[in-house]
Amino acid sequence: MKAVTGQEPISVDSLHQIAMGSFGDMVKAVVDVARGIMVIDADLHSDEEAELLSTGSRQQDLWGINLYPELPPEDWLEFDLVINLRPSSGNRSRNVDNPSIRKQIHDMVDRLVLR
Repeated sequence: MKAVTGQEPISVDSLHQIAMGSFGDMVKAVVDVARGIMVIDADLHSDEEAELLSTGSRQQDLWGINLYPELPPEDWLEFDLVINLRPSSGNRSRNVDNPSIRKQIHDMVDRLVLR
């Protein structure tokens, strides 16, 4: 697993290499929208989520995404993940239902991934 921050961003080329070494075209990630940190490169989103929780993140700030480095920027983020399903928090699907949070995630990934 690797933490990606504003002080230690990652290049899209590095994401491509990580993808090729694991899932082929995709990198799993969990973002903390409050702390501005993303954890990548694990077999399971739940492992990335646990890593962030162990370092002080709050559950309500964590969202799962998949990154497809080969796709254009407008298509490369996927939000359809089981860890996003939180009916008690108002998120009743596997997507990130709140448009404001989706925008936060897009903006954060744009800052953390160098294209």
